[in-house]
Amino acid sequence: MCSRTSPRTSRTGRPRSTEADAAILEATRAALVELGWSKLTMGDVATRAGVAKTTLYRRWANKNELVVDAVAVLFDELELPDLGSLRADIEYVVLQFAALLERPETKTALMAVVAESTRDEPLRERIRSSIVERQKRLVLDGRRRAQLRGELPVDRDPVTVEATDGLIFDVIAGAVVHRALVSAEPVDGDWVARLSALLVGGLGAVAAAP
Repeated sequence: MCSRTSPRTSRTGRPRSTEADAAILEATRAALVELGWSKLTMGDVATRAGVAKTTLYRRWANKNELVVDAVAVLFDELELPDLGSLRADIEYVVLQFAALLERPETKTALMAVVAESTRDEPLRERIRSSIVERQKRLVLDGRRRAQLRGELPVDRDPVTVEATDGLIFDVIAGAVVHRALVSAEPVDGDWVARLSALLVGGLGAVAAAP
């Protein structure tokens, strides 16, 4: 499981407070829902969290870093229990992911940072490191279990493994985000069953999906 603290751990000074971090990130999400990206300020977050503005800047250099971390901890809540089959595992995590995207704080924060990142390369990199790379753990766990069950072949080439894991993550995350946030269509059981059939069995399996 990955860390839920901000990557900015190299600064010296007093030890970080887990409670203060949680209050700050929660205040950030609440402010985003209420004010939107453009009106959100570090000062507003500090007031809502009940901390000094200097406390914020000791942890996050700017609003971009703060908002990405506020989103990242939500995605860290995703879990992949072993349900006995690759299809069942995929369906579970997709439904869990979709439910997370339905939360106003997740939807607002994610769309805000993605839009802002189109003109901010450091922000794009922080999204990759704090959200995308951290959540690839779900793909790694799912593939490893499927290989142990004999559902997938074992690939021992680290380059191929990394490329495949990245592709699986892109396909699942891209499909769910597009369905939920772009098309605004429901991510329900029928749609998830067809997606998992496509991932596990290919195009020929989609027509047979229940």
